[in-house]
Amino acid sequence: MKSTFLTIALAGAAALLFAPSAKAEASAQTIKNLNAAFQGESNAANRYKIFAEKAEKDGFPEAARMFRATSASEAIHRDNHKAAILKLGGKVEPFELEAVTPGTTAENIKAAIKGETYEVDKMYPEFLAQAEKEDARPAMGTFRAAMETEKAHAKIYAAALENLGKQGVAAVDYFVCQVCGMTVTKLPAKKCPVCREPVSEFKKIS
Repeated sequence: MKSTFLTIALAGAAALLFAPSAKAEASAQTIKNLNAAFQGESNAANRYKIFAEKAEKDGFPEAARMFRATSASEAIHRDNHKAAILKLGGKVEPFELEAVTPGTTAENIKAAIKGETYEVDKMYPEFLAQAEKEDARPAMGTFRAAMETEKAHAKIYAAALENLGKQGVAAVDYFVCQVCGMTVTKLPAKKCPVCREPVSEFKKIS
């Protein structure tokens, strides 16, 4: 029953994210939330890119590839949030990327886990609840898709941290859906589990 409910919920998220909305309007608060998410994902994409470069220098090519994948994913979330702002008649607020000072690769993975957990447990649920009150469908769709992807990221980071530096660990492949940003280590049989687009939308990150 739980699996069936999740499938229905994600199918609904896909419809909200990619189908035309008859009610393309939202409150100032939801536009503000979308801008916060846009800025957050912009910073995440940049931060993970820098973490990938540090992992390469540290001699962890697997972790570097993982961070490149999640950076690409966050960039898709960034662009989807921006599209939702514009679709809802809002304005994309200017901002500057945060300065990034990477730590060790292990520290960077831990920081990434903390960030993803915050988004999954607090930020996106709050943003989504506000958008749902208004039936602001573009916002609902992009928030849900990002939230589901961040859950996957947290699991990917946890596994990477556990295996960091271990010998004999099998190489992991990373695939990112170019529509919603979902990140997987094994391609789904037919469709993206989040946006329900064909598996052909996934790109392998090297």
